[in-house]
Amino acid sequence: MNQNTYLLLRLALGASMFGHGLVRLPKLNAFSHWMVESFKNSFLPKVVVVPFSYLLPIAEFGVGLLLIIGLFTQQSLIAGAMVMLLLIFGTTLIENWESLPSQLIHVAFFTILLQFISSNSIALDMLLNKK
Repeated sequence: MNQNTYLLLRLALGASMFGHGLVRLPKLNAFSHWMVESFKNSFLPKVVVVPFSYLLPIAEFGVGLLLIIGLFTQQSLIAGAMVMLLLIFGTTLIENWESLPSQLIHVAFFTILLQFISSNSIALDMLLNKK
């Protein structure tokens, strides 16, 4: 994969994650309430859902920002994939099948970018490694 293709995919994935987090951060309480309501009929206890509902937007925002600027790219890709895997698990528990394709596509892009991490040459990671 060439560096321009990698950059565009990294920016697209970063923008998606960043945007998800950005719109949820100002309304954390409402988002948490929505998520708790969504999981009320699942086997996950509220004591697990509530902390996750507050951490998710922060993780999305952070992973997205780091991917956009190209800092700690490999670690951010792994963290983003892990977030998506948790979301996939939760999505299946509440049988929200409409959200599943988007989450699977995100995991695919995280994985593809990890596979071609050597193409990540337009990134802050490269500037820091040159010092």
